[in-house]
Amino acid sequence: MQSNVAVTVTCPKSVNSVKLLPSSSGITPVISGNHITFTISKPQQLALEVNNDWVHCLQLFANPMETDAPRPDDSNVIYFGPGIHKVEDLKVYSGKIVYIAGGAVVYGQIMPGNRGGSVFSLMGSNIVLRGRGIIDGSFCPSHTRSLITVNGTNVLLEGVILRDSSAWTVPIQSSEQVSVKNIKIFGVRANSDGIDICNSRKVDISNCYLRTMDDLVVVKTIKKSGGEARDIEVKKCVLWNELAHALSIGAELRENVAHVHFSDCDVIHDKGREWLLRVYHCDAADISDVTFDHIRIEESKWLISLWIGKAIWSKDEERGHIEDITFRNIRAAGPDPRVELKGFDSQHGIRGVSFENIVINGQPLKPDDVKQNEFVQDVGVKP
Repeated sequence: MQSNVAVTVTCPKSVNSVKLLPSSSGITPVISGNHITFTISKPQQLALEVNNDWVHCLQLFANPMETDAPRPDDSNVIYFGPGIHKVEDLKVYSGKIVYIAGGAVVYGQIMPGNRGGSVFSLMGSNIVLRGRGIIDGSFCPSHTRSLITVNGTNVLLEGVILRDSSAWTVPIQSSEQVSVKNIKIFGVRANSDGIDICNSRKVDISNCYLRTMDDLVVVKTIKKSGGEARDIEVKKCVLWNELAHALSIGAELRENVAHVHFSDCDVIHDKGREWLLRVYHCDAADISDVTFDHIRIEESKWLISLWIGKAIWSKDEERGHIEDITFRNIRAAGPDPRVELKGFDSQHGIRGVSFENIVINGQPLKPDDVKQNEFVQDVGVKP
């Protein structure tokens, strides 16, 4: 779409109620019998729930028009046209463009004796993977391969739908200057994280839709001496949290993490067992300058957590530190959304946490609402 679009949804039964998420879209559907109509004024991702049925909702993606699709005969382009394709482990090197056209479905597969790798491995510099088609991992046994692995510099992912990865969907590993735009991710298996930013710098995630059975967007520094993670922006995403964390740092944090900013995102569902907004610190790194800003949460069980301790993910003997964390302009709803801060000991604690304009179930957050232990210092709560 490039201008206003009128949408009509016809249902098999009469429509008694309808909810269009995220609410921040400001779109009001109109019901007429078994028809629902509304107008979309700009590209965006929406979930339409009819008669309080969130399980069978319609997830609708309005894309910007493609005006510069690459040519199939370009020698620098790996082109997947409309139709069915199968890929085992395609390595994409510097200067290449992978284009998955609308109507194309690329299935990852595994040949006997080969369980490693990724469906697409982007390795090098100046690499693009884009399009309007689908990459599907449903032929791969669980825990065998990701859909797209990034290990490079100046890499762009844009537009495609990623479905049913057998492991982390998009791990970004030891990379710099990576941009992920308008990607839609559905993960239905355990450990099918959405986007894992590992030991990487200058990463920008924007206008994506993520619904998975594990973490949605997470920052990690798994490798010791693999490089710190810093200068990371995650913004304008729509998040459906099925199991674990929506926006988080951790658990594996063996190198420092700094300058991470999550902003202008919508959490439209939280069905999980973990905290939505979290720093989950199980190792020895220093975590600093992290901001959660303008986050709109339609449903929450466990809202905010900063935590230092030992867990099954721990590899370092020492514990680390968390400091200079800001939660600002957050609106949340839920039966009992919690806020909890836990340091490890007097030498490995949490310092400098700011809560500004946090509203839960229509009420401003109060200092007494923030549960904390004796290893937390300098916590401020402002209306």
